[in-house]
Amino acid sequence: MKYNKLPHTAVKVSEVCLGTMTFGQQNTEAEGHAQMDYAFEKGVNFFDTAEMYSIPGHKETYGSTEKIIGTWFKNSGKREKVILATKIAGPSPIFGYMREKLDFSPESIQYALDNSLKRLQTDYIDLYQLHWPERKTNYFGHRGFKVQDDSWDDNIHQVLETLDGFIKQGKIKHIGVSNESAWGLMRFLEESKYHNLPRISTVQNPYSLLNRLFEGGSAEVCHREGVGLLAYSPLAFGVLSGKFLTGENHPKARIKLFPQYSRYSSEQCTQATRLYEEIAKKHGLTLTQLALAFVNNQPFMASTIIGATTMSQLKENIDAFTIKLSDEILAEIEGVQAIFPDPAP
Repeated sequence: MKYNKLPHTAVKVSEVCLGTMTFGQQNTEAEGHAQMDYAFEKGVNFFDTAEMYSIPGHKETYGSTEKIIGTWFKNSGKREKVILATKIAGPSPIFGYMREKLDFSPESIQYALDNSLKRLQTDYIDLYQLHWPERKTNYFGHRGFKVQDDSWDDNIHQVLETLDGFIKQGKIKHIGVSNESAWGLMRFLEESKYHNLPRISTVQNPYSLLNRLFEGGSAEVCHREGVGLLAYSPLAFGVLSGKFLTGENHPKARIKLFPQYSRYSSEQCTQATRLYEEIAKKHGLTLTQLALAFVNNQPFMASTIIGATTMSQLKENIDAFTIKLSDEILAEIEGVQAIFPDPAP
């Protein structure tokens, strides 16, 4: 396993980050513990979760993932050996059961953080992230920015001051954002630069062979400002495993169980996936190996978040990070990208 430094910190994280959002719905507590055991044995020292997990979000399962991680910490005694990342949820019309106000006010951050710490059975978070912006912007699969009625007042300075207070208390070590645009990322960096406030270390956004929108502006921000990408959905909800090209039903797959996750189910995504699979087979790789190795190959990557519902999936995913793609393979990938530059709807 290789390790990367989280930018502007002394923290080293494995290039593989274990995503845990299935723990509590698709995976039982025992299965979640088994995944954490295996990943840790393979050198994965970085786990990512969120207050709202498991996914899809429901009142009945709110916080279930953090609780499962918490019992693993208690049973294993490995808290000090794991870099733990979690997130506070932003505004949403459907997740009001989480707390009185879904915003990043000092009161909301205090409430969310203290409850995450309690569920996780720890007294600190290594990387605390804002799950999505408070303002109305394009995230979660929305392509272009659309001007909307927005009551948001720019409170980024206040948010960083609040997080700074919890850093000084020792409850948070470092901070990051998620589902954030290049503009939002720069605003946070601007405030920290000119007001001596905590600096954003990472941004957690989707990135894969089927979704390279991050390259449009955010990649340059990461390169020039020293921010690391934590790439989620590197297999595009399992589409880039190739399992949906076989004609089999796969009734337990996420996009079968939860049809609302249809971002990568378009005909263009299917056509692009077939072409990527041809490249993989030509070079003696599985599509999963090609897809994960491509993401890991990017210079702006801090760690790639993988998620699995079975141990066989987890093993294949982790093993894929030993693969280095040749210039020939990368050129062939760019050829498909030229045909389908943005296949996700």
